[in-house]
Amino acid sequence: MSFLNPINKSLCLEQVCASNYEKLFRLIPDLREIKDNAIGLASNNTTLHLQIIEQTAYTLTIELSHCFNKKTDELLEPAVRIRIYLDAQLAEALSDHARASVNQVFKDFGLCREIMNYKWRLNYFLQKWLDHCLTKNYQFNT
Repeated sequence: MSFLNPINKSLCLEQVCASNYEKLFRLIPDLREIKDNAIGLASNNTTLHLQIIEQTAYTLTIELSHCFNKKTDELLEPAVRIRIYLDAQLAEALSDHARASVNQVFKDFGLCREIMNYKWRLNYFLQKWLDHCLTKNYQFNT
């Protein structure tokens, strides 16, 4: 995948997060009703595992991942942690199996450009991965 580097990353990041919100709810229509865990199945594809990390009135934090092994605690990738802002209808990737959260990577919050680039890469990846999952027609149990 070539590296996409938009000029106005802030605006594009907001648009990607809005797109990710819409795609998540297309992939998992009953997401708000899931209380703990759910499994997504698609014929001839690895299972998708959803875990609810935190749920508040206006936000939902989940981890979504493929399982590449029979043991569900092994080989979960990309293990994307996503914060969903229900009121704003945005979904932001916080971390994945290869990249830690922003506050773990950047101790100096004055590094605005680097932080924006980091968030952009995480959320652009999430957008492309959700596109992939949607084309596979995963169905989640609730």
